[in-house]
Order: sequence, then structure tokens, then C-alpha cells
Amino acid sequence: MLKAYKYRIYPTSDQKEFLNKTFGCCRFVWNQMLHEKLDAYNKGIKVPQITPAKYKTEYPFLKEADSLALANIQLQLEKAFRNHFKNKNYFGVPKPKKKKEKQSYTTNNQHNKIRIDSDKNLIYLPKIRSGMKIELHRQFTGTIKSVTVSRNPSNNYYAAVLVETEEVRNNIKEPISQKCGVDLGLSSFAAVTNDFGSYKIDHPHYLKKSEKKLIKLQRQLSKKQKDSKNREKARLRLVKCYQHISDARNDFLHKLSKAIIDENQVIVVKDLNVKSMIQNRYLAKSISDSGWSTFFRYLEYKAQWYGRELIKVDRFYPSSRICSNCGYVNKKLKISNRNWICPVCGTKNDKHINASVNLYKVGSERPDVKPVEIGSVDDRKVIALPKKHPIVEAGNQHLSMCGSSLVKLTQD
Repeated sequence: MLKAYKYRIYPTSDQKEFLNKTFGCCRFVWNQMLHEKLDAYNKGIKVPQITPAKYKTEYPFLKEADSLALANIQLQLEKAFRNHFKNKNYFGVPKPKKKKEKQSYTTNNQHNKIRIDSDKNLIYLPKIRSGMKIELHRQFTGTIKSVTVSRNPSNNYYAAVLVETEEVRNNIKEPISQKCGVDLGLSSFAAVTNDFGSYKIDHPHYLKKSEKKLIKLQRQLSKKQKDSKNREKARLRLVKCYQHISDARNDFLHKLSKAIIDENQVIVVKDLNVKSMIQNRYLAKSISDSGWSTFFRYLEYKAQWYGRELIKVDRFYPSSRICSNCGYVNKKLKISNRNWICPVCGTKNDKHINASVNLYKVGSERPDVKPVEIGSVDDRKVIALPKKHPIVEAGNQHLSMCGSSLVKLTQD
């Protein structure tokens, strides 16, 4: 199985010059090939297959770049067109690459030209024989297949090492809960119900907390003269702020998804249509700040790595409208209603906790999921929802914590 490891690299000034030249050559070849293919596509004729060697005679500077990187550009562009022809509604027409966006190239490990010296913290790539400094924050075992070198808009360089390994799992922990239901929201990031009860996870709101700073930086950028050095400095400050928000969000999603995977054997989530939900102009910013699609993707591949089962419930399943106590369906429930009282049994339901309980029950109904030796969720009562509290166990009381939120549960 293939697994990628991403590391921060610190190239020298000469190595930066080579990497930037390679980025530029890959971008140039992509745009040239794309122009010819789109010209044929718009004329209604067969899209031709073009190789980078076609341009090396007319543009000799392409010979300075890694030839495998240029060959991978051809494969990536052909794949982009194939995806577009298969599903035009989902995959759009490939677009030109811009200099100010993220730059990257992929090179393959032919004749063992790619190697990593863990003792000296150096990585050796084709045409970089002196080695680049790399921050090996974690080790890996397996055969290196390829390396993708990238530079983000804030001018930080990274190397993603693709490794073929037999064991992709790290440290497998025994799950303390057999199943759980996870309901995502905007006021709180998620409500989780497992074999020990229910709890909420605070929403970090990274974008919302940085909005004032972003407005200030955007205003400063707009006042700078075009193509000036001060404008470039202001642009970098703005880009670094956006990069910090993105890194913080990914760090939160990685840690939360890993905690849920470690604690539960079966995870039940609702298959949300995030792409359509973002089109709501009132909620688009909050949904984008949540990163739900990324969270689902992290859960999916980590469940595969650690031998867990991820169940996606149909998006039209009314998990928040069904009373978890008696099964009554409240068809008049609005999005703005955070709490509602069941007219049949009189139970006061928290919208997100109630939805997570119903998703938990979906996992309980599966015949291959065996319950653990503990009372059911219906036998417990939520006493309080305090934030950031240490774990305490006393008698028959249970405190379950994930991220920075905690809920105290007792059995009747």
C-alpha cells in the first residue's frame, strides 16, 4: 500500500533557484500543452497527445529542469481531461497555472536517485546531488516511489515522500467504545455519542477569530502601489495569515479525527452535501471555516488504516428531527431551533445531541456491531456540558472528553 509523508525542507539559495526554475518550467509546459489541447477541444476535433520533448528544441531552458517532472505534468494534464470527459458536472475544464499560486512538481525514484539520509537530515533528489536539509519529524519504512516538492504562497518549501509499505498503521489502540454517532454543526463543531454517553466539541472558528486582522492586512495591501516591493511584502503578510488559519484548522481536524478513530470501532456520520450547502450565502463562510469535507476525508482514510468501520448515513435521513426517546418525527423543526420539546413524550432534545444519538442507534442496529458491557444511551442523562475540565472517574459517573469539550454523564 502507498502512504505519503510530508516534511518541511530548507533549500539553500542555489537550490531555491533550481526549484523555482523547475516550478516555472512545469508551469510553462502545462500552459503550453493546455493551450493546444483547448484549441482542439473548442474546435470539436480530437484532443491531441503532446509530450514535453516537443518544446525542448524551441525552448532550450526546459532542459535545465528535471525531465521526470515534465513527464509527470503530461500525465497530470491527460488525467485532468479524462476526468472532465467522464463527469463534466463535477470536473471542470483544466485551467492555466499561475505564478502566484502554490507551485509543485513530482519526480519519480528511477535508478534510486531519491534517497534520505536520516543521520544528516538530508534528502537527495535528481539534479540536487548535494542534498537538501529536511526536518524528519517522523520516520518511515518502505520503498520510496516518488517525491512531490512544493512551495506554498508564503514561500515555505515541502517534500511529500510517497512510500510503498506493507504496514500503513502507526500505533493501533484498542477502542474503548464499540460505536459512536457524530453530528456536525456550526455553533459547536460536533456532537458525539458513544457507548459512554454524549458530549460536544467546541468549534474553533479560526477564520472568524482572524477576520479583523485579515481586513486590516487586505486594506494595507489595497493601498500599496502595484508591482512595488512594499506591495509584495504586504501580500506575503496577508498570505501568511491565511496560511496560519489553514494550518491551524488542519491541525484541529487531524487531531480530532485521530481521537475519534482511536476511541471507537464503528463511526456513523451523515453524508452531507457540503458543495451544495456552501452555496447558501448566509452560511457559506461558516461552513467553509468548518472544513467538513476535509474532516470526512480524514475519517475515511484513517478508518481504513486502523481497521475501523466508517458508516455514512443518507443525507436525507432526518437525524435531528427524530426524537431519540420515542421516535416521533418533528417535521416543523427549523434550522434556527437549537432545542425542541417532543410533543409525544415531553423529552427536551438538544438538536445536535439528539442527532448524534440517532446516528449512534444506526450503528447499534447493524448485526455485526456487538454492544459493550455498559448501559444503553437511553439509560443515561446529560447532567452538564462544561468546557475544558480534567478527566475524573468516581463511582458510576463517567467523564468523556474529546478535543477541548467535556460532558458529565451518570447512569439512572
